[in-house]
Amino acid sequence: MGMNSDNILRQVDSILNGGGSRDEKLEAICKLLDQEIEVFNWTGFYLVAEDEEQMLELGPFVGEATDHTRIPFGTGICGQAAETLDTFVVPDVSKADNYLACSADVKSEIVVPIMKNCEFVGELDIDSHTKNAFTPELRALCEKICEKLPRVF
Repeated sequence: MGMNSDNILRQVDSILNGGGSRDEKLEAICKLLDQEIEVFNWTGFYLVAEDEEQMLELGPFVGEATDHTRIPFGTGICGQAAETLDTFVVPDVSKADNYLACSADVKSEIVVPIMKNCEFVGELDIDSHTKNAFTPELRALCEKICEKLPRVF
């Protein structure tokens, strides 16, 4: 599994520096990660809802459709990340009592907040059908990508 983080980060930069709307750029990043990283089975963004505080709304994603299009802050792993502003890595979702199941295939998950000027604007959410999929290297990659994203918000 020769994942090249630097190469992926360079491609993220070129997406962010290119043309297109915020959502087009976020979708292109989902597609990039989906293609490049075998253990990523659902890659998407949840964004702060325009119409309601303390609510996440599903943004661009690649993977199976999900029923979880709106998630209140504090609910599930996504909602917890929104509330605490911490990265959550769940190596085994069957052990997480607050997990919102999207699909029986999902075994592990990572959620990384996106901060703009100290304000939470959204998060990157990735599911894997592999247990313990999110190595420290993958976590670091996801966090570096999220550090680059505020400029499109």
